[in-house]
Amino acid sequence: MDKTNPPETFGVFKPVGHTVITFRSVDDLKAAVSALHEQRFPDSALVRYSPEEMKAQVDSELQNASPLASFGYELDLIKIHRTQAQDGCSFLIVHAPDEEQAECVAAVARATKALAAQHYGTFMIEELSGLASGDAAML
Repeated sequence: MDKTNPPETFGVFKPVGHTVITFRSVDDLKAAVSALHEQRFPDSALVRYSPEEMKAQVDSELQNASPLASFGYELDLIKIHRTQAQDGCSFLIVHAPDEEQAECVAAVARATKALAAQHYGTFMIEELSGLASGDAAML
């Protein structure tokens, strides 16, 4: 995935075949990157976003989103990502196009203090639950 030209549907971020993971700290993100490398995910499958980069991307998408974007979950989700970014969260987007890879990424997210994670499929976005207790209200 190229973050200078992120994948979109109706003008809103939708990285099909990827899992978006939110972390409270850069150290937690780095721990997840290390764990993913141990699971043989190449660095080319990982895209990191600073809080500032995510805010800028969401702001741009909110200005350019099609009215059709409001019919899905994508628009609500980018607003949540913006709130998380405003709170200083960093993001890791992992290319995991098949079910086995997606489950591996979910396991790493659960093991590395991820605040939230979503896997983007073609027709639905799967919320990966059971990450950090007490944080469900943020989602």
